[in-house]
Amino acid sequence: MSNEFVRERRRRSVADENYPKDWIEKEIAGCQFKDERLGKRFETLLRQLSDGAGESIPMACQDWANTKAAYRFLSNDRVDEHQILAGHFQATRARFSACAGTALVLHDTTELTFHRDDGREIGYLHRSTVRRVSRPRHHQVCGIMMHSSLVVTTEGLPLGIAAIKFWTREKFKGADELKRHINPTRVPIEEKESVRWLQNLEQATDLLAAPERCVHVGDRGADIFELFWAAHQADTHFLFRTCVDRCAEDGAYLVEELMRESPCKGIHRVDVRDKKGNVRQAVLELRYRKIKILPSHAKRSRYQPLVLTVLYAEERDAPKGSEAIRWKLVTDLPVRTRAEALEKLEWYALRWNIETFHKIMKSGCKAEDSKLRSAERLVNLMATFCIMSWRIFWMTMLNRSTQSMTERLILTPLEVDLLDRLVTDQEHDAKHKRLPDYLTKIARLGGYLARAGDPPPGNMVMWRGLARLTDVAIGFALATESCG
Repeated sequence: MSNEFVRERRRRSVADENYPKDWIEKEIAGCQFKDERLGKRFETLLRQLSDGAGESIPMACQDWANTKAAYRFLSNDRVDEHQILAGHFQATRARFSACAGTALVLHDTTELTFHRDDGREIGYLHRSTVRRVSRPRHHQVCGIMMHSSLVVTTEGLPLGIAAIKFWTREKFKGADELKRHINPTRVPIEEKESVRWLQNLEQATDLLAAPERCVHVGDRGADIFELFWAAHQADTHFLFRTCVDRCAEDGAYLVEELMRESPCKGIHRVDVRDKKGNVRQAVLELRYRKIKILPSHAKRSRYQPLVLTVLYAEERDAPKGSEAIRWKLVTDLPVRTRAEALEKLEWYALRWNIETFHKIMKSGCKAEDSKLRSAERLVNLMATFCIMSWRIFWMTMLNRSTQSMTERLILTPLEVDLLDRLVTDQEHDAKHKRLPDYLTKIARLGGYLARAGDPPPGNMVMWRGLARLTDVAIGFALATESCG
């Protein structure tokens, strides 16, 4: 890097006061810690972990003083996940307000597993079976549960996290064993872990402050009548996959019976890839109708029936050896035409984005590799990883969903200049560069080839490119100091 370039960059950065702050400063601007020093330490920690994405805390912090400060911050009694994510929540609301139209709030629960060789375990998740030569061996899998709610546009662009809950189990929860002794439908929702679905729906709705624009999306774990009722009371919308065959109409019918009587109202063809990578075309039959759905007998004193739309998409004549596609969805939104039915199927298909978000957190940030020894420290660290995971996911999807935004939306002027020097432009792109062009440059730093027929870069390629760009920016900063 030439001294002329260093001097020119210093001159331009001082002259232009409109240069934006970096993403970390903007993302945590709304954080309000009880001590100002905690806010500064959190900014430093987030910056260090982002620069050393996927590395351990000592590796990211580089020296004992910063490592000790990071451990003290994570174990501080005055710090919790709500304070760490407060700024990100506000930034999510700002991005949501800046986007017009419908937004999807994706909900899902994931397990973060941690095992300690010294025998100290953190919470209980489930019982796992390890096959041995002589006989199977059972052991408890330990860790932390996380229920997150991710806001995305109908194009799949993640706007941020709107709500999150962490918890641990003090003892093993054998759900199947409990069902033999008690009817789960008679247990109040407040005494179940599934109450987190209701809490996140309410928190996300309050945060975004536009319930009519939100559609909450969840898999079969969201098939909870209390959740339907909570969305109804909040005047917001939902689209959930169902697995329970509930009583309907006057109680003499079941939902499945009524849907079997409904005629096919449309055909939809989709390409499906099996586990071996083979692609086949599936023909889906679409059925939809409005049905009055009743709560369980034990809860009819607390909840009233709801008139909802049930949508079935089932594969016709699935080939032998292939699992037939069967989507059973329930929503409070109207479905009157084939186009509206396909729209709801496309929205539900975007639910996979929250699975990708969790994958980035586990594989990219290596969240489950952490060696912290208490649940409180781990929860604070996981909350920090949530911000980092959203960032890389956002940049990846931004490259696929927009073509007109400026690069200054997410990159600092220094990063733009470095990318222009590190990655050469194609001749036809040199004068008309857009944000996707700079995101592709980041991906090329991570190993993306950018050939004509290549698909858009993925999350891990973007992650590696950002890490390399950060290393170059640090080198530039050192060069600037030496020329000063």
